[in-house]
Amino acid sequence: MGVKLLQQSKSQKQKAEAHMLFAKAADMGNLKAMEKMADALLFGNFGMQNVTAAIQLYESLAKEGSYKAQNALGFLSSYGIGMEYNQAKALIYYTFGSIGGSMMSQMILGYRYLSGINVLQNCEVALYHYKKVADYIAEKLEKSDGIPVEKVRLTERPENLSSNSEILDWDIYQYYKFLAERGDVQIQVSLGQLHLIGRKGLDQDYYKALYYFLKAAKAGSANAMAFIGKMYLEGNDAAPQNNATAFKYFSMAANKGNAIGLHGLGLLYFYGKGVPVNYTEALKYFQKAAEKGWPNAQFQLGFMYYSGSGVWKDYKLAFKYFYLASQSGQPLAIYYLAEMYATGTGVLRSCRTAVEKRLKLLKKRKCIPWHFSYGIELPLKDIHLARRLYDMAAQTSPEAHIPVFFALMKLEAVHLLRDILFLNFTMRWKWIKLDDSLGPYWDLFAIGLIVALLIFLLRNRYG
Repeated sequence: MGVKLLQQSKSQKQKAEAHMLFAKAADMGNLKAMEKMADALLFGNFGMQNVTAAIQLYESLAKEGSYKAQNALGFLSSYGIGMEYNQAKALIYYTFGSIGGSMMSQMILGYRYLSGINVLQNCEVALYHYKKVADYIAEKLEKSDGIPVEKVRLTERPENLSSNSEILDWDIYQYYKFLAERGDVQIQVSLGQLHLIGRKGLDQDYYKALYYFLKAAKAGSANAMAFIGKMYLEGNDAAPQNNATAFKYFSMAANKGNAIGLHGLGLLYFYGKGVPVNYTEALKYFQKAAEKGWPNAQFQLGFMYYSGSGVWKDYKLAFKYFYLASQSGQPLAIYYLAEMYATGTGVLRSCRTAVEKRLKLLKKRKCIPWHFSYGIELPLKDIHLARRLYDMAAQTSPEAHIPVFFALMKLEAVHLLRDILFLNFTMRWKWIKLDDSLGPYWDLFAIGLIVALLIFLLRNRYG
């Protein structure tokens, strides 16, 4: 109840009510509520920061086997926040957290062993920890009745709908609605996709998605037909799961040569959804869709050859199709490529390449930013390595001195800011994103201020 209320909370009053529910549940010994209370005490949620009390609660939870508490204590020990700075203890906490099931602890240990941070560098141990996280993600992706969940891509996109802007302006949205109602098929499909996945500030609305797809399908859009088939295959409030209807719309799209429709028919035959399992038909449709560049079909072909489903096992072909799909970011293809490199199946075994593929999967599934938000060191954020590389650049070429000087100034400013944020942690400083606060060119802004200050000081001195 408390979690649901907190997720739906918009006002401080609602958040306070959620906090009271958590507090009552925690007093009754509910472990999840106690974990929430410990987090609130640590980060100052509900205006009640108390790091010492948070640590005491985490320690109590850790004795009860809470992996979240073990992970939090590892983080606090590794940075000396509210407790003694002790990397050995941090490693123990992370180890117990990983044993308990913490994916974050697995990622931290993976990076530490990969980079040799307070442990002997060991790619094999790093690979083991990253595999745990990758397996967890792959299981989630395959959980929908054995059918990999696809991330919908905007296939027909007007320029403004495909821009990098995260939010679609309301007046622009109204304009596109107007065009869609006037019969613009391209806009209808794009709006249907945006509502299907809830992007650019639009709420996920299956009814609106189906409405726009049906209008576009009626006008002959093969993509719209394919997405209607997808909706009925997966099932939702607007389009209850119906294999026969899915088959109908996938067939309509496939008859027009649409890759998504061809792939959809392949899935139905592969998993026996509304039709008997027929690997020959599945292979035929996957091949046709793959030839048109559809990454999910490329993955399915790779999986068939990898597992020997309806075909002879052929690891070279499996690698070929997994690689093709991975180039478009297909997450399960990246997962199986990592497996092949980790086990030396069909390729020369490479621990480092397997780790890189698994890190790519974690980045693709947004695990890396989630990890970074807790202030844990990351393979892509090594300040000390950056310093060494800048120094090498300056030594190599005299022309690099000035750009290196400004780059180092930016680097040191960021490092100093992080140190200040950690030192002031108990005074309720929060992590901030400079890109969000000052825009993507904040570093140029800062350099401009420094140059202006230098000019001002020189003028005063030599007047």
